[in-house]
Amino acid sequence: MTITFRPALLPRDLPLLADMFVASVMELGADDYGEEELAAWASAAEDEEAFGQRLKPMLTLIAFLDGEPAGFVSLKGNSAVDMLYVAPDRAGQGVGTALVKAIEALAVGRGAKMLSADASDMAKPLFEKLGFVAQRRNTVDLGGVWLANTTLTKKLAELPAGGA
Repeated sequence: MTITFRPALLPRDLPLLADMFVASVMELGADDYGEEELAAWASAAEDEEAFGQRLKPMLTLIAFLDGEPAGFVSLKGNSAVDMLYVAPDRAGQGVGTALVKAIEALAVGRGAKMLSADASDMAKPLFEKLGFVAQRRNTVDLGGVWLANTTLTKKLAELPAGGA
């Protein structure tokens, strides 16, 4: 199994990203969230144009497992993981780990000393496994439906003098 990455190309990749987002939320989130919560969360991708506007200012990487789309991650600014979603049929195959490690390297390259993520209950164990530490629990209002998540942070290693 080979995992490769490329930057998302907007608006061309929007349908792929929106579909992966909805599938990940609905299928992988089912153990941690109720139907109403999942529907509210997934609705963020119903308006593809609005979803694209959310992604536009961020660096988004798409992961491919053996050439097939497998997940994506978005870096907001230089130091916040804003989205991390893995295709349900690729969960548990190292895609999420590879995406977080790739975005960590990019954040370090951009001078970030710390990386944060507001992780869903389904993603929190992955971030913790990768060295992120929980800071606080949050509730997010999505159209009158409240979802819980956790803010986690990780201190990043600095690049050696002279670059990477």
